[in-house]
Amino acid sequence: MEKISPLYNEAVQQIKSAILESQLETARAANKQMLSLYYAIGKFVSENSREGTWGKGAIDTISAQLRREMPGLRGFSATNIKYMRIFYERWLPVLNRQPTADELENVEKSEKSAKIPIFALLNLNRPPMANELDFSEFLELSFTHHMEILLKTSTLEERAFYIHQALINHWDKYALRDYLKADLYHHQGQLPNNFALTLPKTLHAQKAISMFKDEYLLDFVNVEELDERNPQDIDERVVENSIVQNVKNFILTFGKDFTYVGHQVHIEKLEHDMWVDLLFYNRELQSLVVVELKKGEFKPAYLGQLSAYMRVLNDDERKANENPVIGIILCKGADKSFVEYLLQDYNQPMGVATYKVMPEKLKAVMPDEKLLLEVM
Repeated sequence: MEKISPLYNEAVQQIKSAILESQLETARAANKQMLSLYYAIGKFVSENSREGTWGKGAIDTISAQLRREMPGLRGFSATNIKYMRIFYERWLPVLNRQPTADELENVEKSEKSAKIPIFALLNLNRPPMANELDFSEFLELSFTHHMEILLKTSTLEERAFYIHQALINHWDKYALRDYLKADLYHHQGQLPNNFALTLPKTLHAQKAISMFKDEYLLDFVNVEELDERNPQDIDERVVENSIVQNVKNFILTFGKDFTYVGHQVHIEKLEHDMWVDLLFYNRELQSLVVVELKKGEFKPAYLGQLSAYMRVLNDDERKANENPVIGIILCKGADKSFVEYLLQDYNQPMGVATYKVMPEKLKAVMPDEKLLLEVM
């Protein structure tokens, strides 16, 4: 590779940065335009299909003809056109406020230039809505992400939460789908814990409180053998092995910025051997995170066991620049009030979460989203 002078290299880096910034802005502008187009088409389809102007099967017929007249056209299958209708109808109550004079003029101009006002959504220029939805974030999120959220949430607060989290954490649609399935919105910051009392800084404690959920859906755990035993008495080793085999899925379920360190990690102190079920490192918290798996209901003795592991890890494994080790007990059930009462006597940051698994038989009978569209 030919070497160039530092002066020229600096010029290259500045031009490269400008190119990347321009490409990003172009992509954002294209996404906004596409959302506005889909919203306008959704409005057009809704008004004609819901009011009886079109007959049964109209959307399928229109989709097929569109693709005949525009070979190579993508994104306009009958299913996607129905998605556009859902996109318009679900957001209409939020976006349908009284427009200002300038906005009304822009919309009227759009309507004169096209039967379907494809710029109407962009011309609203809505400011951020306090405690609801940041409209600039709304326009940045892809249509695919929007549909994942709309099909699995019921309130504006939930939608706004997932839109914001998807953008700041750069979730692809699969990560978003996992967090929606785990119902992150309703489980954020509800973990019974003593973080506020035991972590050295308030901000660090707040991050830890928001990081962990009170319940995790481990739908990748293989429990087909539950036919032959009580589903409430799953051996923790079955859960652990499934987590290890599906560690990427578990980390997506567990939260952001986790790195897998190991399972059945051997630690030793004063000639006593101990084995940690699961060990992670979290970059945001800058802490090792111990996860102890238990097959049944929470028991007070679990806190003592976890505390012993954390003491050894803090003394022997924690780096000088790292925060104290955090411990999580993951069990089938727990009384939150009882857990919080007991945690007051512990001086190490710990919490207790529960998990659910989904047998294959139950997965098989869950309805398909595409089938649900037929009744929308």
